[in-house]
Amino acid sequence: MASSTMTSSQPQRPPRPNLVFRRLRGQRSPGEFAAAVRRAGLEIGEQVSCDARYIGRVEAGEIRCPNYAYERVFLHMYPGRTLTDLGFAPRSSVRGRRARDTEDAPLTHTANPANATSETSGACEPYETQNPYDPHHPHDTYEESDVLRRAFMTGGGATVAAASLGPVGLARDASAAQRPVHRAGASDAGALEEAVRRIRLLDDRHGADGLYRRAAAPLRAAYALLDTGTTRQTTADRLYSGAGELAISVGWLAHDSGRFDDARSHYAEALATARMTGDAGLEAHAFCNTAFLARDAGRPREAVRAAQAAQRVARPVGSARLMSLLALREAGGWAGLADRVGCEQALARAQAFFERGPSDADPEWMSFYGEAELEGLEAQCWSTLGDWPRAARHARRAAELQDPHFTRNIALYTAELADDLARGGRPDEAAVAGMRVLDLLEEVQSSRVQTMLAATARVMLPHRRASGVSAFLERHASSPRMA
Repeated sequence: MASSTMTSSQPQRPPRPNLVFRRLRGQRSPGEFAAAVRRAGLEIGEQVSCDARYIGRVEAGEIRCPNYAYERVFLHMYPGRTLTDLGFAPRSSVRGRRARDTEDAPLTHTANPANATSETSGACEPYETQNPYDPHHPHDTYEESDVLRRAFMTGGGATVAAASLGPVGLARDASAAQRPVHRAGASDAGALEEAVRRIRLLDDRHGADGLYRRAAAPLRAAYALLDTGTTRQTTADRLYSGAGELAISVGWLAHDSGRFDDARSHYAEALATARMTGDAGLEAHAFCNTAFLARDAGRPREAVRAAQAAQRVARPVGSARLMSLLALREAGGWAGLADRVGCEQALARAQAFFERGPSDADPEWMSFYGEAELEGLEAQCWSTLGDWPRAARHARRAAELQDPHFTRNIALYTAELADDLARGGRPDEAAVAGMRVLDLLEEVQSSRVQTMLAATARVMLPHRRASGVSAFLERHASSPRMA
């Protein structure tokens, strides 16, 4: 019987940069342009997880043709143009191509399409979730990696979804035991990076509570994947970086849903991964989240030290926005220590770094960090210091500035505003803000936001006869709580 696989004789062709798409970006950074793509998607009802890395891959020619969701968004952004006008290859020229051009050799054709990978430099862009029932987009053409797959489920009024990874280098049946050991390749690294993106995107829109339990399996499989070996150092670096970032993302889901011990463990795992590979960006990210967790867990001195360690590690990265965020983490620690001077100095540094603007050195995970987040974190500092009017001003501005894509953050900033107003002696305004949070909680599942709102309700109890306060308290009391 003939073998089911054969070595490809097709030479690997280097990608051709998409110079047209690069010109369209103009003076905007990849992160700013990615945000514009996401906003355009929301305008037409498309949810795309576009980020700076995706823009970089398009411009480098690694993505010759976008998937249908991105196509609709790009054509909405540039009406009257076609994909070829935007520098992409015609869909007919790439449709049905598989992993012939991945960066790892040897290259094989697989008889079973279920075992074919889709992370190719020649295939249509695989990162967005495809609709398997779309007759214009046959799902077997864009099969997920055989190692990493995504699973989604719908519950209640909000989509609670998580990336799901399949078995990694483990034989589950006799036929699998007879196959050669799978060595991790570019498709696996790409799917791992996409798992991180999807978790972040879903957290931004729906909060952490519905995602955390579903994210543990992908993380275990990601670390198992590291033991399978790779044929190229660049792929190994991507796998380690992706596993570390996934550990941080899962840690954040634990953190935001109140599971502090779990979060601390995941952040430590990411920090160890970063130090093993000498990845300064990943190490800074792990220290950043460790500082945030320490602040929330009532360990402000640890928060200061972790934030300072992050700043030392992050300097060579060259991102002013990253240094700004880390200074804010330090400011939160100083506020927890009731050190107003230390807090104000850190806030001033954060503002100065932020005003330098975005750059290509900004990490991909920082897509959430803009003026709204800056205002929101400063509001938290003033609230911790007991300066309610100042905290309320910054919280209000944060809620007003936040991109609608970040539903969870809008709920967070509005909850902060409600609490600051209530503690500042303005219960009527606090009730209005509280009602808005209750509306948002129909879309967002966040223990953090619910805990904040419950504390605000307790502060407002003595004012229950005031205009609007009674209605808020009654609605809050009847609202469902997270399990």
